Amino acid sequence: MALCIYQIGVDGKPLFGLIDGEEVIDIEAAGGPATLGTALQLSKADLDVSLARVKESDLRTPLAEVTLNAPIDWQEVWCAGVTYLRSRDARMEESQEKNSYDRVYEADRPELFFKGMRFRVSGPGEEIAVRSDSTWDVPEPECALVTNSAGEIIGYTIGNDVSSRSIEGENPLYLPQAKVYDKAAALGPVIALHSEIDDPNSLAIELVIRRGGEIGFQGTTNTNQLHRTFDDLVRYLYLDNTHYHGAILMTGTGIVPPSEFTLEAGDEVSVTIDGIGTLTNPVIRLGA
Repeated sequence: MALCIYQIGVDGKPLFGLIDGEEVIDIEAAGGPATLGTALQLSKADLDVSLARVKESDLRTPLAEVTLNAPIDWQEVWCAGVTYLRSRDARMEESQEKNSYDRVYEADRPELFFKGMRFRVSGPGEEIAVRSDSTWDVPEPECALVTNSAGEIIGYTIGNDVSSRSIEGENPLYLPQAKVYDKAAALGPVIALHSEIDDPNSLAIELVIRRGGEIGFQGTTNTNQLHRTFDDLVRYLYLDNTHYHGAILMTGTGIVPPSEFTLEAGDEVSVTIDGIGTLTNPVIRLGA
């Protein structure tokens, strides 16, 4: 089973859904929480009980008849950086301040930064963007944790942390400008519930970038290459930091295209993670 936010028809209102096989159940109509945000105010155990009741409902729509939106409503999206060795090496290659990335990779405290809210996040099939003032841009495919207000991991989704390597590489203090702008994040297609993922510490991740109908770049990694644990990243995210409606935490990337590659308008980026699905987005350039 998986959670989703979906709509029926072009003008349909967003609904909070439970995917069961090839059907989706309207959770609110079936007597469950009305929104993802209210669901994430429940404990993991209470949410499991509520969804088990929802699963018994006959209020089902074929999955093929709905459109999946980004699985987010009131949550903040955060990112962890330099959590994979390949990410550390790439950040050191791009930066004039190399030592800071090496130090944060080895430090007890992880790098965490705010990425955005719902209005900056693209869903399946929606556009992601490169900045108008950037010359070197990459997608960062990541396993994203969906956590409740108590900091429990209730599920997993796919995240794409689109980033300007040229801006961050010029000065690490420019990271907010390199990371936070319109259409710089994508999430989806669903939230795979914790009970559906046998081993979140061994999930294969694949990135495919298509350009002009051909594969321009392809790479793979696995969450078993993470230098930190999911629980440790969540602990720091919630340390002295309240998330009333839960939070979404991208956990870093282990796939980095070569330095001669940059995203271009017209590219199509697909990220696939075992047990979750595939998130595909077309690329535009802002200001074009």
